[in-house]
Amino acid sequence: MNEANVEFELGDDYPELRAGVAEVCRDYPPSYWEHLENQPPSGSYPTEFVNALTKTGFLSALIPSEYGGLGLPVRGGAAILETIHAEGCTAGPCHAQMYTMGTVLRHGSAEQKQKYLPKIAKGELRLQAFGVTEPTTGSDTTQLKTRADKVDGGYAINGQKVWISRAGHSDLMLLLARTTPADKVKNRAQGVSVFLVDMQKAKENGMVIKPIDAMINHNTTEIFFDDVWIPEDSLIGEEGKGFRYILDGMNAERCLVSSETIGNGRYLLDLSIKHANERILFGKPLSSNQAIQFAIVQAYAQLETADLMVRKAAAMFDAGMKCGAEANMSKILSGEAVWACAQVALNVIGTAGLAKSSSIQRKWRESRTARNSPISPNMVLNFVGQHVLGLPRSY
Repeated sequence: MNEANVEFELGDDYPELRAGVAEVCRDYPPSYWEHLENQPPSGSYPTEFVNALTKTGFLSALIPSEYGGLGLPVRGGAAILETIHAEGCTAGPCHAQMYTMGTVLRHGSAEQKQKYLPKIAKGELRLQAFGVTEPTTGSDTTQLKTRADKVDGGYAINGQKVWISRAGHSDLMLLLARTTPADKVKNRAQGVSVFLVDMQKAKENGMVIKPIDAMINHNTTEIFFDDVWIPEDSLIGEEGKGFRYILDGMNAERCLVSSETIGNGRYLLDLSIKHANERILFGKPLSSNQAIQFAIVQAYAQLETADLMVRKAAAMFDAGMKCGAEANMSKILSGEAVWACAQVALNVIGTAGLAKSSSIQRKWRESRTARNSPISPNMVLNFVGQHVLGLPRSY
């Protein structure tokens, strides 16, 4: 199959799914999220919201039906996450359960899938933590320092992870660690393995989680491992091939997170248009001012353009095609588009949008973060330059 054969739906695809998600979101207005942001990190997790999404089955969207999930393609999951954000809520506290699923589904053993997936689908277990980033290893994942040394019956983990969101509210974590020293492998991407870690048992064995009070409420943490023992059956796939396994799932992550960003853009534009139409200034609606109207239209055009790339990337992923370029471009285009929407919203609504009681400032912060996380835009440009345009490696 080539790129010309890929088809994807325009407009509000998965309408029944979107309607169900919107119904859940209506019970969690801006005041709910404002209240959580006023709590210390230990009390800021939206437990009720996550439980509601779990109960309705939306968080098990990408789990195959034979394990109790909805069995949807990545585009179905993207529609769920987009709708959550378009309704003014945030999927940050729970979206990892979708994009980490691919690693388990594609590379986990039959025993691992049977042991964990039905319980995740039912909400008995949460797979929300993704242990990759380290204090000195961000974009260059191959240089990570956390080690998994082979010991009797398993592995001893030593090292530190940082910016690991939801670790304090997850039962399981996908952990990337080096099993072969970097100087003992031919390719620096080799010798890295991925593990599915039981968080409770790891804490009992010495793993320490410390919350980070960040600009947005993603319940992020740093994690310390000091000879933390994990059993041998925690290993996913073959030892030393974890980096490739994680890369498989990163394209899905780009599609899903970019869809959230599109949802934020739609939410911000809806607020901007509503305010501009209702606000009377100098005897006429603010929306009749050309400067205001054109800024809204420009942001809308950027958002629609980004949405097309997001849909294309998801369609290619679901068709089993190589989509690294499209998934990465989705991330950078959606990040720039939502930032344009956020700037417009703040300019249109004015100082009132800075009030803590306003969802504008919350979505503005989320939008700014989307430009840099979960992947640096420079790494996206590096990838496209080298692997698509044939330019020299730039890092």
